[in-house]
Formats: sequence, C-alpha cells, structure tokens
Amino acid sequence: MKILHVITSLATGGAEKLMVDLLPRLRDKGAQVELAVFDGRQTAFMSELEATGIKIHRFADGGSVYNPTHILRLRRLMRRFDIVHTHNTSPQYFAAIASVFNKTRLITTEHSLNNRRRSMPIFRILDRWMYRRYDHIICIHARSESNLRQYLPGMKTEISTINNGINVDYFRNAAGTEVLNEIAGNDSRKIVMVAAFRWEKDQPTLIHALAELPEKFHLFLVGDGPRRAEFEQLISELGLTERVHLLGVRTDVSQILKSADYVVMSSHFEGFSLSSVEGMSSGRPVLASDIEVLHEVVGGGGILFEHENYRQLAEEIMRLEADPELYRQVAERCVAQAEQYDISLMADNYFGLYQRVMN
Repeated sequence: MKILHVITSLATGGAEKLMVDLLPRLRDKGAQVELAVFDGRQTAFMSELEATGIKIHRFADGGSVYNPTHILRLRRLMRRFDIVHTHNTSPQYFAAIASVFNKTRLITTEHSLNNRRRSMPIFRILDRWMYRRYDHIICIHARSESNLRQYLPGMKTEISTINNGINVDYFRNAAGTEVLNEIAGNDSRKIVMVAAFRWEKDQPTLIHALAELPEKFHLFLVGDGPRRAEFEQLISELGLTERVHLLGVRTDVSQILKSADYVVMSSHFEGFSLSSVEGMSSGRPVLASDIEVLHEVVGGGGILFEHENYRQLAEEIMRLEADPELYRQVAERCVAQAEQYDISLMADNYFGLYQRVMN
C-alpha cells in the first residue's frame, strides 16, 4: 500500500506529534508512507520525522495553509498513492476538491471533539459535501464520533473511532533530567504542564493555583505561542517571576515529565490531549480540568478539578502532598490508564483500516 498523510504543518501539537510516532510504525508494517505538509517550515517534529527516513513533501515555507495553489500540488501528488489520509481542516477540504479529478481513496481523522466551524450554518453544507468525498472518517474518541454523527445525521460515509496513542514505554522508561533542579533547586516541588500557549489551553488557572501553594512549589510551562506575553504579565502581577519558568518548546519532554512531581493539564478545550497521556505514562500523578475530553482520557487514572477552579487545583495538589500512599496510588492508576492509549494499538487499527478500504 502507498499511503500519503497530509497535514498543515509539523509545529507543536497533538496531531503533529502523531505523525512523528505513527508514520514509521505504519512503514514497519509494510506500507509505503509519505507525508505532505502545507507549511513546510523546519521544526523539531520535522527534524525528528526526517531522521526516521519518512519522505516529506513541503508545499511552502510559511504562508497561509489555505493557499489555493496547494490544491493543484496535492492533486498531482495524490495520483501516486492508493490512500490519502488527511488531518486538519484545510487538508480535509483541499483533498476533497482534488479528489474530484482522480480516484484515490480518501480517509480523514477528526482530531477535534466539536470543530468551531460547526457553529456556522454555511459550513454544514460544505462539510456534508466534503465528508461525502471520503471513504472513511476516523474519530479520535467515542464522543467525537457521536458529535459528528449529530452534526451530520444520515451520513453514508463510514465512521469509526480509533483512539490516539503515544509510545507509553518511551515515557514510562525515560530518564530524568537535572534541568528542573538547576532552575528551582533540589528541594523544590515541581509542577509541569506541556501545552502550546493558545486560547484552548488554560495555563492562567494553573498560574493562579501556584500562588495558593507554598513557596517550595515551582511551575514549569513547556510550550510557546501567541499568549506568551499575556502569561508573562500575569506571572509578574502575581509576584511569581521566581517560581514560574517558561521553558519554551522542548525536545526533552519525556525527561522533564519524569523529573516532575506533578503533571497538570489545565484546559478550556481539548481534541484528545496526548500530553495528558504522556504525563500519565511518566508515572506521575496527573491533574486535569474536568472538561469533556479530559474527563474521558484522564478520569480513570488521574484527578479531575473543576474547570478554572484554581483553588480546588491547589487543594488537590496539597492533598496528594500530604498523603504519600494516595500519591503512589494515583501515579499507578495513571500508568494503567495510559496503557489503553499505546501507539502500537493505534498503528494496528490504522493499518487494518487501510487494508479494509483497499479491499
């Protein structure tokens, strides 16, 4: 099988990290796998995937991912593959348009629980046409599938759920790093959150929670994005400049998680939250906002706190801090919860789906 995956970019994000972990495993199963990227600027994920030998087609060096010329290039490229598998909105639409001129089989993965465009009536018409061009739609969890079916009732395109996954063993067996100790000191208690600085995430609630905790607690925010200046201002206003550390985008996330005492995913909205699964795999207690997706992904292992309730988050951390046996139990539950999201299971399910679509 010749499989082409198509994504907007390889910047920081769950779908992007999925390409790094999944594509080499599909190749190892016997598929010829390549990747098309609309925004082909070099990133850490790009370098990591290139190192595996996966061929990457870069459509542009920056610019809009909705550039209509991408349709023409995608159309030419698609003809060489048996299946084209898209991720994110612009690849979904552009591949559907390009498919009018060829017979390549199309699969797409819905990475969102409830895409924001669904609130606009015009997109319901466009989406119904677009999804009909696809042979199969993959949703990343059951609630995502349910929401899609409600959004477009009577869809004849086959829809199924395949949970996203990570390399659980990689995070479980990772070595620690001295970076956090060097910044905060050996006696500090370290809280880590790994997430882009975007509107969907809720780092401010975690920053406010830190202000409620004793001074030995330090917060490490891994990631970057358009809200960085907003976070820096909040940190300064709360007098936390010595206790909140913005680490930027990192390539040693597994080591940082392993060196944490607590992992937090404070969020307004999640598509799936692979970062939460990574945190659980690391063997650390994970605390997460009690929103729809995180309730499903984390709830069976970690601790949920009310959305935006920073005082409850601080209280839950202190409860774990005061009870080592509870801390151990939650950490063990997190690892067990993470195992159901292992990348090997996901790769098996994707490869099996490709075989069915080909037949």
